[in-house]
Amino acid sequence: MAASGGQPRRPEGLGSVERVLLQRFEPFLDVLRASALADWVNPLRQLTLERLQPARHGDLGDWVETLERLSALCLPDPCDSSRVLDQPCVGVAAEQPLSPAVSAQLRQVLEQLHPWRKGPFCLHGIAIDAEWRSDWKWARLADAIAPLPGRRVLDVGCGNGYYGFRALGAGADWVLGIDPTLRFVMQFLALEQLIGAERLAVFPLADDDLPGLCAAAGSQFDTLFSMGVLYHRRDPIQHLARLRDCLRPGGELVLETLVVDRPSDESIVCEPPECERLLDKDAEKQALERRQPGCGPAPAETLIPAGRYARMRNVHAIPSVAVLGDWIRAAGYRDLQLVGLSRTSIEEQRATPWMRFQSLADFLDPNDPSLTIEGHPAPVRALLLAQRAG
Repeated sequence: MAASGGQPRRPEGLGSVERVLLQRFEPFLDVLRASALADWVNPLRQLTLERLQPARHGDLGDWVETLERLSALCLPDPCDSSRVLDQPCVGVAAEQPLSPAVSAQLRQVLEQLHPWRKGPFCLHGIAIDAEWRSDWKWARLADAIAPLPGRRVLDVGCGNGYYGFRALGAGADWVLGIDPTLRFVMQFLALEQLIGAERLAVFPLADDDLPGLCAAAGSQFDTLFSMGVLYHRRDPIQHLARLRDCLRPGGELVLETLVVDRPSDESIVCEPPECERLLDKDAEKQALERRQPGCGPAPAETLIPAGRYARMRNVHAIPSVAVLGDWIRAAGYRDLQLVGLSRTSIEEQRATPWMRFQSLADFLDPNDPSLTIEGHPAPVRALLLAQRAG
């Protein structure tokens, strides 16, 4: 019998795709059941089921087949292999290398999940050279953030989970990642199957899902990562407030985002005195006074691209560090610290055999790499820390 509108009625119970995928999240959900976030388990399962409907993405069935092909390979058990979570190239290796035939099969399976945006990963002798040298970002923050041993971590917009693996390698108790892009979730499931990390999971959710989840179990996270997300949000203060509500009082926000500031002398990374100057309270106050509601267009301290920025869609606002500090404090944080200011280079973000599309070199003005192809200032990223107030 057809449902209203001529659509076939969905059979009772879970479809094969949802069932196969949901089983892969159960080990992590068991970890949550034994934690202070036990109340997250049922909402997480329900939201995950909603996002894993084949109708939501035409490639989902193919990705599930890819994961099943991975399961069918004759690979060493992760428990019998050496995991590497505390080095730039996250991965796993067995005592005996794979045979050439199995290695070729594994490479073929992993290539089916192209493009790989975050990495690198080293998986039984196969090096996934991702578009981003995510290890460079980790190196910038690793010594600055609160030590991770025993901490509960939330990674928002986490991609395939690279930073979650590194957080586990640094001693985090467990890491919950969320990212709405299903391809990245499938990459994580492949990585988890190879590496074995039941205390880490990447769920197909977005920050819009956080208010309901955090309301269900209160503010429980010790550390929260938001890396490369803020400029995609129409209301940055709302995004920051949503993150705040998931942190315990005194919990740490680790924020990386685009800013309009330039490192002095066009250096790659600002030194601590310069970082302190950029977060100077007087500069913040002046920026706030120039940005009163209803007083005309945004000031120079905030770039609002009319179209795309470095070919990216949905870049809504790129503030100065001072304005960004205002946003963070307005969202309920204290003790701001600017860890670094770095100009993104074509060595850090580039096309590779594992990401064969255009990358940063194609998004910059070919005659002036200090500008994007649209004429905006080229990407500079700030890394800030803050604590939840209250």
